[in-house]
Amino acid sequence: MTEGLRALAGSAIRNALLRFTRTPTRGAITGAVSTAILQSSSVTTVAAVGFVGASLISFPEALGIVFGANVGTTITGWLVALLGFKLKLGTVVLPIIFVGAVLRLFGKGRLAATGYAIAGFGVIFVGITVMQEGMASLEGIVNPEILPADTWMGRIQLVALGILVTLITQSSSAGIAAALTALYAGSINFHQAAALVIGMDVGTTIKALLATIGGSVGARRTGYSHVIYNVMTGVVALLLINPFVWVWESIALGSLVKNAEIALVAFHTTFNTLGVMVALPFTRRFAQLIVRMVPEKLPSYVQKLDIQLMQQPGLALTEAQMAISHQIKVLLLHLQAILYGDGKGQRVNLHELQAALDDVHAYIDKIHLSNEKSAEWERLIELIHTLDHMQRLHERCEEEEYRADVARSAEELQETKALLLSGIGVLLEGIENKSWATAAKEIRKLVKNIDESYGPYRRMIVERVGRGELDVQQATRLLEARRWMLRVSRHVAQINKHFSRATLAAGATE
Repeated sequence: MTEGLRALAGSAIRNALLRFTRTPTRGAITGAVSTAILQSSSVTTVAAVGFVGASLISFPEALGIVFGANVGTTITGWLVALLGFKLKLGTVVLPIIFVGAVLRLFGKGRLAATGYAIAGFGVIFVGITVMQEGMASLEGIVNPEILPADTWMGRIQLVALGILVTLITQSSSAGIAAALTALYAGSINFHQAAALVIGMDVGTTIKALLATIGGSVGARRTGYSHVIYNVMTGVVALLLINPFVWVWESIALGSLVKNAEIALVAFHTTFNTLGVMVALPFTRRFAQLIVRMVPEKLPSYVQKLDIQLMQQPGLALTEAQMAISHQIKVLLLHLQAILYGDGKGQRVNLHELQAALDDVHAYIDKIHLSNEKSAEWERLIELIHTLDHMQRLHERCEEEEYRADVARSAEELQETKALLLSGIGVLLEGIENKSWATAAKEIRKLVKNIDESYGPYRRMIVERVGRGELDVQQATRLLEARRWMLRVSRHVAQINKHFSRATLAAGATE
């Protein structure tokens, strides 16, 4: 059902998560609604990990999604308890499953996805019926006495068992459905079922944790925060079991046993909702705690690109584009430093930067698209062009000793150097303000000036050699330095052109 719903509403959900997460409260509401629609907290949380990894949203903004996902996942329990047990839809849904299967097999696109979701929805209730029949056959064999006693240690053991069940099934919803069935059949009592559900809530964090492997610092922070938050919520939930039972029995004496499965789902919703209400006011402080636990150790241009995003090429392209943007800025600042003589700009370790460029190149090489007429295809091609010119510009930076030194210090080249530095400054400002069109016009003019002035400059140098003012070796160094600046200016212009096109293509896909 989740796969079908994700195919139907996945892109809309992703857009909603990106648009409505500017505050923790809005993020929590969006996360809860998204999880309720997709019927999977893991899908929502893993998406949040990916968004942070791709720098589409900040880490504190993603925390609201993480908090809300836990509330949204309780909807599955309500479906099972109300429709599976109270209405007993196991037989009624068989025609629905048949229709869904036919649509899945013979339909295409959204129709096939709709069939998949319908069939999955029906199978839930068939599964509940089968589990009930299975539990009935175990009557007298499986009972509350064979599980750990209702002590604090016993409840902790049941929490651990709930975590194990979720690790095996890879779905807390499936585990909760099984716990509800066992409770309905009398195989476990309410206190034991509550402890199992708490464990399943904690166990569901494993997918978010796995999604952080190979991910960026932001992605790891989001995944770890999901684990820590769910563990904290689980501890509070353990303390709430007895008060919840007392309140329920105070309102309607004896109803807990008669409606145990409804009470269990209500308990699940209650402790998750309370967890969100308590956590939201402290979101920023919680984020600061996680940032201290998972610090940023690498420079901004050495990013750990998230291989998990390959499943969503648009997000993978966005992450690569963010990395390239940082690296362009670093390259330009390094050029400023070597041309100004460290008076301006900022030098970088060129070996580290080369390794970072190679990583992005390898990452983009893994992104394969089938639709060559899409905006994402254009974006991919423009990023490849951008990286090619960045690699060449990096090679020019390695020529500092022989060419850049002369370009910086030779009196004959000061005018050209000023033009080149002006172009670099314009592009840096364009990156900062995202004013690519304005930067492109100015840089084209500067490159044209540098290009057109090369011929007259070369004649002037040759004439000075003829007059004995320069020897051949000096003239060669001056001409090579001049050609170096021309090549640099051309690469700067091409980087601006291709990266601005990639940015426009990215806007067309959103």
